[in-house]
Amino acid sequence: MGELCRKMEADLKRKNYAQKTQRAYLGGARCFAGYHMRPPEQMSREEIIEYLRHLAEAGAGPELIKLRLAGIRFLYAVTLDRPQVVAGIGWPRVPRSLPQVLSPGEVARVLDAVPGLRPRTVLLAAYGTGARISEACALKVEDIDSRRGLVRIHRGKGGKDRYVMLGRGVLEALRTYWKAARPPGPYLFPGRKPGTHLTASAVQNSLRDTLRGLKLAKKVTAHTLRHSFATHLLEAGTDIRVIQELLGHTSIRTTARYTHVSARHIATVTSPVDLLPGRRAARQR
Repeated sequence: MGELCRKMEADLKRKNYAQKTQRAYLGGARCFAGYHMRPPEQMSREEIIEYLRHLAEAGAGPELIKLRLAGIRFLYAVTLDRPQVVAGIGWPRVPRSLPQVLSPGEVARVLDAVPGLRPRTVLLAAYGTGARISEACALKVEDIDSRRGLVRIHRGKGGKDRYVMLGRGVLEALRTYWKAARPPGPYLFPGRKPGTHLTASAVQNSLRDTLRGLKLAKKVTAHTLRHSFATHLLEAGTDIRVIQELLGHTSIRTTARYTHVSARHIATVTSPVDLLPGRRAARQR
């Protein structure tokens, strides 16, 4: 499906999908075509359902099946302009798990242990602003407004711009990094090739190497810092709608899941046992 792949790739770029999403959708379309060994133009709804059934029987998890289906849906609905083929094919039910969150002490341990000034500064900036690691890597010098105490996240997820706060600790870390690295620009964290920025995968690899030596009981990725940012703000009393804006969430429902992992909020809820007759008096004695 060489020509069709090129057309699908062009459609994904035209609709401004993230690079990671483009790769995933194209991979899903290729796997679907490879399974049936036929061009997608010659297949229909039945072949799609059969492929999804094959994935489930082969042990694929619901998240992978959902991702593959998303690629197939884009292929038919947009690139082939045959939305009726995928209409009504339901999404697999994905278990909703709570995000992993580090305590402030654990965040400090992780950041202090990261070798290399550049990846350590990127991770600190990501935690301090709530930016996705890809957004932090793509920061430009012009995005840092120290006078107003703001950082501009340019074309984040969904192609949207937003502003986040520039805390004193983040600003000091960025100034220390700037004096030591003197990045030539335009990116604050340049990549190996001129005109490119550091990749999220490079930072993830550095973090992964660091975590091997820390032996934390929790499974940690760079995105864990974003979850921790939101939870720590919530525990500090920040309004959840402010957190929604800082994270760039379209729906408040996405942000509301952090209320389920905020230990401080949960701990302050009164147990119904303590409200039973006689229990309140017993606690006061």
